[in-house]
Amino acid sequence: MINGKLEEAINEQINAELFAEYFYLSMYAYFERMNLQGFKNWMNVQMQEEHAHAMGLFEYLQNRGGKVVLEQIEKPKTDWSSPKEVFEDVQKHEQLVTSKINALMDIAEEVHDRAAVSFLDWYLKEQVEEELNVGNVLKTLNLICDDKQCLYMLDKEMAARTFTAPQIG
Repeated sequence: MINGKLEEAINEQINAELFAEYFYLSMYAYFERMNLQGFKNWMNVQMQEEHAHAMGLFEYLQNRGGKVVLEQIEKPKTDWSSPKEVFEDVQKHEQLVTSKINALMDIAEEVHDRAAVSFLDWYLKEQVEEELNVGNVLKTLNLICDDKQCLYMLDKEMAARTFTAPQIG
């Protein structure tokens, strides 16, 4: 059986990952409205990744004899002034997720659950990659400023991103 404090924290993280999926879906819709298909694709891949992260935690909790408790998902932001503002929000969001995963790891260490520590290590490594990817897009958006031609080229580049189901844990 999993420790009750850890079970509660994993349930909170499942909810956070499902919110992230919802948040990226909102950004997907924003880019659809702007007719930026590559950016929309990038958000679609991100949305699928967040769903996989939630399900990884969901299955882990069930496999450890815990009870999954799904909570209401907060309404995400729906409007932005530019693609740059979207990615600024993405960066803040991924930094928040990193802090939540770190806090979850702290609880696993506190209750001496080595299996959970090992499992959560994948999530910590994933967050390093998430923050790097978002940071790189944001650097490019800062570089091109309001250049529509460069934005068009970046949109084409974003269309190449594909989803690969992660091997969690």
